[in-house]
Amino acid sequence: MSATLFLIRHGQSQWNLENRFTGWKDIDITPAGEAEAHQAGIDLKGQRIDIAFTSTLIRAQHTLDIVLEETGLQHIPVLRNKALNERSYGDLEGLNKADTAKQYGEEQVHTWRRSFDVRPPGGESLKDTYNRVIPYFLQEILPYLTAGKNVLVVAHGNSLRALVMFLDHLSPDEILKREIATGVPLTYQLSDQTLAELKQAPDHY
Repeated sequence: MSATLFLIRHGQSQWNLENRFTGWKDIDITPAGEAEAHQAGIDLKGQRIDIAFTSTLIRAQHTLDIVLEETGLQHIPVLRNKALNERSYGDLEGLNKADTAKQYGEEQVHTWRRSFDVRPPGGESLKDTYNRVIPYFLQEILPYLTAGKNVLVVAHGNSLRALVMFLDHLSPDEILKREIATGVPLTYQLSDQTLAELKQAPDHY
């Protein structure tokens, strides 16, 4: 039974605006982020969505609330789980990215931000994020899709990057070049065959 998966990165957060590492810090969206969320809802208006998943962080939850209000789907079930949280940046969280580059060197900060398996101090690599997002997707989200339910996931740049890597069969080099814009829905039409293949896929990289 085919199904549709919609992915949305939360609208611009205050720390996105301030160019700071956010990670697991619970920072809300800006007025511009609210506008992005409203536009995402407009883009999805008229789509059938049966259930939504989001993280435990306010910027994703606030974005989802606006999307559901805009689409008139406030009644659908919403499941929240920390498995969908943003990648943890550990000791870098709250620091300005430009200042951090001056402190540690641009090459080191670039490595922390754009390598697949290198962790920033006290934080997670994208590989770590992948290895918590994909098991959750396979165990908790995929069963709804295989039952023919259309699913909306509102999460974060790196948790969604991990999911896109899995769904599009991308290599670490390919996913590191993929940008996921704030507030812009991504749509996956998943056929019966694709859903069956996903069920058989390994849950760790």
